[in-house]
Amino acid sequence: MSSRFLRLYGTGRARRIFARNTMAAFGGISAVLQFVGQFFPRSFPDPGTVTVVSVVACLLWGLGRARPVLRVKQVFRRPDLTVVVEAGDVFDQPAHLVVGFCDTFDTASADGEVINASSVQGQLLLRRYDGDVRRLDAELVAALAGVAPAGREDRDRKPLGKLDRYPVGTVAVLGARPRLVFAVAYSRIGNDCVAASSTEDLWLGLGRLWDALHRHAQLERVAMPLVGSGLSRLDHLDQDSLLRLILMSFVARSREGAVCRELRVVVRPDDLERIDMREVGAFLRVLASGLERV
Repeated sequence: MSSRFLRLYGTGRARRIFARNTMAAFGGISAVLQFVGQFFPRSFPDPGTVTVVSVVACLLWGLGRARPVLRVKQVFRRPDLTVVVEAGDVFDQPAHLVVGFCDTFDTASADGEVINASSVQGQLLLRRYDGDVRRLDAELVAALAGVAPAGREDRDRKPLGKLDRYPVGTVAVLGARPRLVFAVAYSRIGNDCVAASSTEDLWLGLGRLWDALHRHAQLERVAMPLVGSGLSRLDHLDQDSLLRLILMSFVARSREGAVCRELRVVVRPDDLERIDMREVGAFLRVLASGLERV
C-alpha cells in the first residue's frame, strides 16, 4: 500500500498540487467558518473538533486533486474518432506502432551501436525483432525501395552507420498485420551519430505519418510514443508542448480524411512529472468542441 501511495503521490508535481490545493481548501473553509460563526456562534461544536474536521477535509481534498491522472480519452463526433493519452508501455498496446527514426534509418553498425538501446527504436529492435538487426535492416531496405535518397554521405565523413539520407518525413512501413510498424524519419543524424530535429521537421514528419496511416492502417488502432521527447534534441519544447503539437496535427489532418479510428499516445510513467494530464484532457475537449462548431 505504501509503495502504491509513493508511486501516485511521490512526484514533485503531485506534491506541489497537493500543497497548493490543501492550502486553498484550508483558506476557503476558514473564511466560511468565520463568516457563518458570526451569525450562529452557538451552533458550532467546540473549536478543537472544528479544527480537526477542517484539517482532515483539507488533506483529503488535496490528495484527491493531487492524484495523478494516468489516462484521458476524448471521443470526436466530426470526424468520428477517439484519442487516448495514457501512461504505459507503447509496446504492450494491441495496435499498429509508430516509431521515430533518423533520416538515414540507422539501426546499428558492425563497429558498435549507433542507436541507443534504451530509446523506443532500440526497444523496437530488442522486442519486436529479438535483437536481429539484419532482419530489421532487410525490412527497411524493402520498405524504402521506392524512395529516392536525398543524398549520400562518404564513409570517411560518417564512419558509423548507413550512408543514404532520406527526406525528413519519409515513412517506412514494416512488419505485417495485425501490428504494422510505421517508421517515420523526423530527425537528422549527424556524422557524429547525434540526432537533432526541429519543430518544422517534426510537423512535417507527423503530416507524412498521417498520410501513411491513411493508406496502410485501414482505420485500425494506432499507438505511438511521445516522439521528440527522447534523444532527438527537441529541447526547446517540453513534453506538454510536444504532446499538444502531436494532437493538433492529428486532429487537423483527420478533418481532411480519416487517418485511424483511434490514436493512442502512450507516455512513459516518468514523464507524468512533466505532463499535466488534466490539462491535456481539457485541451482535447477544446479541440473536439471546436470541430463540432465547424
